[in-house]
Amino acid sequence: MRSHDTPTARTEPPPAPGTGPAGPPAVPATPVRAPDPSGPAPGAAEPAAGYAAARLHLLNDPHTPGAPRRAALAALTDRWLGHLMRAAQRDTGVTGSALVAVGGYGRGELSPRSDLDLLLLHDGTADPRAVAALADRIWYPVWDLGLALDHSVRTPAEARTTAGADLKVHLGLLDARPVAGDPGLAASLRTTVLADWRNRAPGRLPELAELCRERAERHGDLHHLLEPDLKEARGGLRDATALRAVAASWLADAPRDGLAEARRTLLDTRDALHLTTGRAVDRLALEDQDQTAARLGVLDADTLLRRVYEAAGTIAYAGDVTWREVHRVLRARSTRRRIRTVLTGGARRTEPERTPLADGVVEHEGEVALARTARPERDPVLLLRAAAAAAQAGLPLSPHAVRRLAATAPPLPVPWPAEAREEFVTLLGAGEPTVAVWEALDAEGLITRLLPDWERVRHRPQRNAVHVWTVGRHLVETAVRAAALTRRVHRPDLLLVAALLHDIGKGWPGDHSEAGETIARDTAARMGFDAADAAVVATLVRHHLLLVQTATRRDPEDPATVRTVAEAVGTMGTLQLLVALTEADALATGPAAWSGWRALLVDDLAERTGAVLEGAAPAAASAPGAEEERLAVEALRTGGPVLALRTHGDGSPAAEDGGAPEPVGAELLIALPDRPGVLPAVAGVLALHRLTVRSADLRELTLPAAGTGAVLVLNWRVAAAYGALPQPARLRADLVRALDGSLGLRARLAERDAARPRRRGAEPPPPRVTVAADASHRATVLEVRAPDAPGLLHRIGLALEDAGVRVRSAHVSTLGANAVDAFYLTADGGGPLSADAAEDLARTLAQALR
Repeated sequence: MRSHDTPTARTEPPPAPGTGPAGPPAVPATPVRAPDPSGPAPGAAEPAAGYAAARLHLLNDPHTPGAPRRAALAALTDRWLGHLMRAAQRDTGVTGSALVAVGGYGRGELSPRSDLDLLLLHDGTADPRAVAALADRIWYPVWDLGLALDHSVRTPAEARTTAGADLKVHLGLLDARPVAGDPGLAASLRTTVLADWRNRAPGRLPELAELCRERAERHGDLHHLLEPDLKEARGGLRDATALRAVAASWLADAPRDGLAEARRTLLDTRDALHLTTGRAVDRLALEDQDQTAARLGVLDADTLLRRVYEAAGTIAYAGDVTWREVHRVLRARSTRRRIRTVLTGGARRTEPERTPLADGVVEHEGEVALARTARPERDPVLLLRAAAAAAQAGLPLSPHAVRRLAATAPPLPVPWPAEAREEFVTLLGAGEPTVAVWEALDAEGLITRLLPDWERVRHRPQRNAVHVWTVGRHLVETAVRAAALTRRVHRPDLLLVAALLHDIGKGWPGDHSEAGETIARDTAARMGFDAADAAVVATLVRHHLLLVQTATRRDPEDPATVRTVAEAVGTMGTLQLLVALTEADALATGPAAWSGWRALLVDDLAERTGAVLEGAAPAAASAPGAEEERLAVEALRTGGPVLALRTHGDGSPAAEDGGAPEPVGAELLIALPDRPGVLPAVAGVLALHRLTVRSADLRELTLPAAGTGAVLVLNWRVAAAYGALPQPARLRADLVRALDGSLGLRARLAERDAARPRRRGAEPPPPRVTVAADASHRATVLEVRAPDAPGLLHRIGLALEDAGVRVRSAHVSTLGANAVDAFYLTADGGGPLSADAAEDLARTLAQALR
């Protein structure tokens, strides 16, 4: 609770020699002998030194973690501040005053680096200069210890007025607690502020709800973020405090099951984060997660995140339920007021309407509830019927109905009856409303009852910058995306179930697609699908990455590529489902996983595969497009590189004038007579111009009509790292110089790389180069996975040139911070490399990229 409305309020401590960042000093190697935190207050001679030593001892004590340490730290701080207050009152003669803790400190919860949130309350009778002196005698010792301080000086009337004008101040004062001075003054303020809160709740709670909503939009959902803000994100400590304020209003209350434990989990995690970093931070950054987990005695960072996500999910769900109840109560109050204004004399209160939605399911006051005649203990399908009805109606499930179903509904028979399977598919096919209904069921453990393997993916983090969701939420999001694609496929039910299960194997060791295949087959059979349908679901899960990986990393014009996909898919119907699943999975992953460019590649591969499944031979190499052919002819005529830069994006209008860059990128076509060093030269020039390569394709064209000789055609998808795209003429000039050696490309890139600032964070895994066996009968295929960086493709090209191999085609893609590239290589004679030579090259290339 910061204030700038009094002469004594200071937001920054005055400079003091030898002081460091706010908080306790570094932990010494030898334990400090210090006063017992529960013992008497520090002595008068050195109160600050005594408090600092006792505080340090408490923070280093491994036997007092979590809530006991927070309470002990608050009590220790109370005694020290009480000593300061009493001494200051004696020195200044100001007696009608009280020191009041508010906010977290008021609740008796002090994390290692928490602010001291203090209000100096006075009755207004003392001279203002004496009050200012009183404040200085308290604030300055706090600053001298380097502790963070939020402070204000007010009379009770001023505090009440400020609370009435500032919601955040009002929230802080709800937890006001006297520390020292006149206890009656503090108690009177707390009583008045609480009464004001309850009287003004109908106006203040909607304001608080909007504050929570805006904060969630800024900081996201804590239970899905890889680096969550424990305080500000949705489901965080701020939301838990808001729920306490709602309860204090007596207007509504939050579901209490697990809420206190969830809040303790977040507080304990923040304590450990403070001690790990030595700073007052709330964001659980990647580089701090392992140490924070170790300090908490947790197995690893993933286990820690799952605990945090579980806690945040509990708080977020409680918030959703609570705010619905607040709005319902406020609507009801408003309706009653309107009724009272109608002078009918005989007006009687009417029961809210209950509209039937399904057998045993009704809509009641904006929620889906159980009918009065429903008997969930005798109707195992009622759970899915209610969930499907809620999702179809776009309404939330009543928490009372969910709890009743959790307490009384019997398990479904195995295999499920047809009605249960149909209702489950209806739930998945409802689109966006499915998410809220699913989370309501999950909060009461009902999803794990339906799908036992769900527990392994529930709240499981994904350490991949491409993914924006945890595994469990990603699966639900994929089903939501698939619901929009059901008109494209002949079996929407199989698509939706496969979408929900496609990553279910991530809860098990090994390849998640292989593990998921078995789980999906068993789960589909459990749901009552016949053996043939269960096999299709299992195939979709096993190969859910096949199309996108093959389309971006393999040469579609190599017959082996299409045959491999056709053999894995088996039928046209399965291929149709797999295309839709591929799109839904990518869209639910994040913006970096799907684009119009990738969609075109997948569609082309699917079309080629479909032709083979219908009995045709694999298509021959496609003829070059008109633009490619024009550039190739010009390259042969001039003997040098020719290029075209088309600055249009996926679905956006073309901008042929080469104006400002757009977010998706530009298409760069380059044609030049075949010669050594093309790949590293082109890649190096693009890196020099700060162009990020998002995808690339290199292939050789032979145009007999244009004369003898082969032409290399490179189709690149690029984007400017910043600024505008370079002019094509300048790109061509630099490419000519790079090819003849006059540009000094290696030295210039090395100089730029040395000047590039190094990013903080977890060290990425080393590059990995593997030989893709049987990927082609014409060439050796090397797969390169490495952290994306400027000049990476240039370095790969140089290493391949130095090895004396020929790049027949290259397929480059970028996913988030990772590059996944495939290179089709041949030896001098034109055939694939021997197995030993290929493995040696893979090791050499991996070493060159380190």
